[in-house]
Amino acid sequence: MNAAPHLLIVDDDRELCSLLSKFLSRHGYRVSIAHSGSEMASILEASRISLVILDLMLPGDDGLALCRRLRVTSTLPIIMLTAMGDEVDRIIGLEMGADDYLAKVANPRELLARVRAVLRRAGAPEARAPADQKRILEFAGWRLDVTHRQLYSARNALVPLRAGEFDLLLAFVERPHRVLSRDQLLDLSRGRTASAFDRSIDVQVSRLRRKIEPDPKEPTLIKTVRNGGYLLAANVVAVAVS
Repeated sequence: MNAAPHLLIVDDDRELCSLLSKFLSRHGYRVSIAHSGSEMASILEASRISLVILDLMLPGDDGLALCRRLRVTSTLPIIMLTAMGDEVDRIIGLEMGADDYLAKVANPRELLARVRAVLRRAGAPEARAPADQKRILEFAGWRLDVTHRQLYSARNALVPLRAGEFDLLLAFVERPHRVLSRDQLLDLSRGRTASAFDRSIDVQVSRLRRKIEPDPKEPTLIKTVRNGGYLLAANVVAVAVS
């Protein structure tokens, strides 16, 4: 039997940490707590963490700085937690590489649902393939290494992708020629349902187009479908790798 997922809560609100720790523990998770970036680093070095719940407002380095730093070396799932609900803050957090974003005023059960969804999405590749077997998908000359979360051009150049960009591209590549609404894309790439005014998907699509389209202003790969959403207009082939 697999060990329970190990969550790390990084927040300087000790009362909230205690409340969330008890709640998540009751639902089968192991939970560690850090109140600063330095404590977070120590725990990450000493423990096998499955997901980080990271507060935006922290003493010293804030959550965005810690998220950015973590993304340099790791694809560890991150849920950003904040007292602020501003749309701009949410988009910035997602662009820094967070997998999801939740206001502190939300019901703990919503956090639980987000944790389950993000872990399910992050754990899917490992569940399908052994660690030593690559899963690679090719489209329009591009090569997406799903196992190692890397994208290569036709000239075999590694193209840097942020976590949100990779997850969004994977959602498209796994469903070619299929119209996907913003709600569907948010659910597939963030593990949650979008609010009616959430346009973070548009931001991520724009960033992806700048990286993979010959002319981002006249996209031929990720096309906009009026009143529908977006679709990947390319054939996708799974590559067998020994």
